[in-house]
Order: sequence, then structure tokens, then C-alpha cells
Amino acid sequence: MENQTTLLLSGLSDLPSLQLPLFLVFLLVYLMTLTGNLLIVLLICTDSHLQTPMYFFLGTLACLDMGYSSVTIPRMLFNLLTQKKKISLEACKTQIYFFLHFASSELFLLAVMSYDRYVAICHPLHYTQIMHWKACVLLVCGVLTLGMIYSLVHTLFLHKLDFCHLNTLQSFFCDLPQLLRVSCSDTSINVLLILIIGILFGLGVLGTTLFPYIIILNTIMKIPSKGMRLKAFSTCSSHLTVVFIFYLTICFNYLHPNIQYDFTVDRVASVFYAVLTPLFNPLIYSLRNQELKKNLKKTFIALLLLLRKTTLMY
Repeated sequence: MENQTTLLLSGLSDLPSLQLPLFLVFLLVYLMTLTGNLLIVLLICTDSHLQTPMYFFLGTLACLDMGYSSVTIPRMLFNLLTQKKKISLEACKTQIYFFLHFASSELFLLAVMSYDRYVAICHPLHYTQIMHWKACVLLVCGVLTLGMIYSLVHTLFLHKLDFCHLNTLQSFFCDLPQLLRVSCSDTSINVLLILIIGILFGLGVLGTTLFPYIIILNTIMKIPSKGMRLKAFSTCSSHLTVVFIFYLTICFNYLHPNIQYDFTVDRVASVFYAVLTPLFNPLIYSLRNQELKKNLKKTFIALLLLLRKTTLMY
């Protein structure tokens, strides 16, 4: 049985009148995502006060978010604009590989960021010795390597499946669960792989992410200064909010029962975790982090002054 080399993406809506409005909305979302995350990276790179391990990991998170959104949104925008919803099977598998790579790498990075907060709050005197730059770079390299292995395992098992005819994926991008549903082969091993790795591996990473906060919260409550407590709570709450949103949306998509359900709900969930989550992360950290807010204000003031000076010259 030969593999069908072409698939169809159903997109977000079949109504022609909605194609252009959806294109404009998601183009704006994509530009805001790139701008927000790129601004965080530039601030961290240019401001010496932000060149610490915490902001190094935050900059890495911003880079992953840009890659995460760039895997799905440009293709969706192309489909909305041209009405061409066909995608080759190999291109679909490639999209799945990179999407899983960025998503899983982000999960691992959130665990590393949790450990960083644990060391900073619970062992501040040894922080620079433990979280030195070599250790930070090695941790990020480990995160990217684990993400690569995770996505490679799922992608390799996809090559064992057959696709018999022109199938339609009920999504706006090539998502692993949707691709498995249109295969004419037995996908039980693939589904089992998602469940086993997702539950065991995912719970291990989630436990590594959340367990340090038990010690962190206990330590924060013992800090005598109210200002220091609020500062510690601020950095921790930003991280925990991102963790909660990311895990909730990922689990909804990959670990729900494989039964009949409303595809509209599935598409909305896909939009949330594939499109909106990379946009929310810089907003959450920018609004909750006082140092980032202060540096953002400085940057905007400097840009306004530069713009005013340029205007007066002409």
C-alpha cells in the first residue's frame, strides 16, 4: 500500500467571507508575538543588568516561542490568503517534527527555570557558583537535545504508517493527533507512545517543575522584608502562570480520549496553545517583572525621543 503524498488542512473556517478577516487577525497576532519576544531578547542582550541566568533562560524561552509560532502561523496565513490547503505528507511530518521539538524544549526549559528560581531563593549565597554561565549553556543545550530526541521518536514512528487517499486534517496545521486519525494503518503503537511518554515523561518534567516551589514558597514566607517577598513572589508567579497555561493546553490536545467530539472545540484549543501561548508569555513576564517593565519604559522613552529628534531635524 503506497503512502498518499498529499493531505488537506481544513483550516479554521470554510466560509470564504471569513478568510480575509482571519488572515488579518492572525497576521497581527504573529507580528505581535515576534515583536514581543524579539524585544525581550534585545533588552536582555543590550542591558548589562539583565545579563543574569534568569534572563538568559527567559531569552531562550522567547527564542523558542518565536520558533514555536513560526512553525504553524506562516503556513496558516498562506492557506488563508491563497485558499490552497494542500500540503505534502513529508512537509506535514517536517512541521510536526519542529512543532514537537519547540513545544517539548519549552517544557524542559520551564523545569530548568524552576530550578534556577529554587537556587536563587533558597541558596542565594551559592547562586553564582551553581548557576554559572557554563552550567546555564549546558542546561540549554540539554533542553534542546531532549526536545530533539522527543520529536524524533514520534516522527520516526510516523514513517511506519500508510495514508491511503487524499485525507483532510481537521486542523489549520499538521498536528500529531490529527494526522494519526487519518491514517489507514494501525496507529495503536503511536497512540500508546503518546500516552506513555506523555504521562511518564510529562509527569516527571511537571514534577521537576513544581516540586521546587514547595521549598521556594516555604523559604519566601520566612523572608522578613515585605518588599523582598513581593519581588520573589512576582518572579515565581510569572513562571507558574506560563507553566499552568502551557501544560493545560498541551494536555487537553494530546491526552484527551480518542472518541467522537466537536472538532470546533479542538480547533479553538489548537489556536490557543499553538498561536496564543507564544504571545502570552512575553506579556506575562513583562507585566509581572518590574525590571523588564522598567527597561521597556526606558526603551520606549528613548525611541520616542529619537523619533522626536528626527522629526525636528526635517
